[in-house]
Amino acid sequence: MLNTAIIGAGPYGLSVAAHLRRRGIPFRIFGRPMDSWLNHMPKGMMLKSDGFASNIYDPDQEFTLKHFCEERGIGYSDAGLPVRLETFVAYGQAFRERMVPELEDKQVVRVDPAPGGFLLQLDSGETATARRVVLAVGITHFEYVPSSLASLPRELLSHTFGHADPQLFKDRNVVVIGGGASAIDLAALLHEAGADVRLIARQAELKFHSMPTGKPRPLWQQMRHPKSGLGPGLRSRFYANAPGVFHYLPERLRCEIVERSLGPSAGWFVRDKMAHVPCLLGYTVDRAAVQDGQVCLRLRAADGSEREVQTGHVIAGTGYKVDMERLRFLNKEIRSRIKTASGMPVLSSSFESSVPGIYFVGIAAANSFGPVMRFAFGAGFAARRLTQVLAKSLAQSPASVSVPSVARTTK
Repeated sequence: MLNTAIIGAGPYGLSVAAHLRRRGIPFRIFGRPMDSWLNHMPKGMMLKSDGFASNIYDPDQEFTLKHFCEERGIGYSDAGLPVRLETFVAYGQAFRERMVPELEDKQVVRVDPAPGGFLLQLDSGETATARRVVLAVGITHFEYVPSSLASLPRELLSHTFGHADPQLFKDRNVVVIGGGASAIDLAALLHEAGADVRLIARQAELKFHSMPTGKPRPLWQQMRHPKSGLGPGLRSRFYANAPGVFHYLPERLRCEIVERSLGPSAGWFVRDKMAHVPCLLGYTVDRAAVQDGQVCLRLRAADGSEREVQTGHVIAGTGYKVDMERLRFLNKEIRSRIKTASGMPVLSSSFESSVPGIYFVGIAAANSFGPVMRFAFGAGFAARRLTQVLAKSLAQSPASVSVPSVARTTK
């Protein structure tokens, strides 16, 4: 029986696999490499995270985004220069080839209990057994659509997760609902692609990260608002650098912090683009209906006033909510035994759920380890902690696993 199976091949799955590989812990990893980023993020998008916070993690940090960009002659800066989506995807694919060549481009379609572990069924028809299963599925399965929109037919309603090519909406009338980065980014890119787009958000104003000045910050400012992988500020520094400590806060407090911290905002580089996009701010969608092939949205403002908007298509940029019932490939018995808090699995300090042998990393671990789990920056901690725990639990000496050398080219 296999020691560990990893489901998911984004930054978290690849980071965990790279760490297990170096420690010689036998594993198999399944999934399409960087699938969410490659097939579900809009072309032309740029990451909110700074360059230094956009790594995928090998144990010695030998192949960082900076190293990748140096090898390929791509412009890079630890901060101040946005990372293009295309660059990040190419980096993830190169990381896979160099650090995780074992990745199997197969989908796990079923996980069932088995004696001593779990039985995995793959879309290829193959089966595999593993003592432990690490779920690194990211945002996949967790798209959230408000109930006020959910009744719309699929041809008139979609989620930002389903749109990698804004050009498909050229010359079409479309409304984007939401005030976070995914909604704002897509609205700006749809406008650039020639769509007749409007954005509706409940916030009274859209928020953007501060544009970097390029100047050194005074010492007092560095102390009051220290730099971190989640942005400046003492709280962000704590969330980014101490997820293990965060885990020991009371559960209710942890859930409240995750719910309210690092709220909806977009990168500074999108602000000018959004100046050309019509926005209706301070409105929520009260109800939606179809009239003559168009979507009629009834909007309500904070003061109770109403207005109507018609459009040919609605895109929900309303984020993601973790819900174990959405993981339909998990056996129903397993899902029912996973203890949750605010929809997310309650995890031990080793990322293990209430079902022994089932682990979660990434966004599903946010209520246990903090907001950093919603970002690629958290993959380093997750990979280190999980590998330490699995290494200690091995009943026998780990099998030897060859590790490819990392060749670097100096430009």
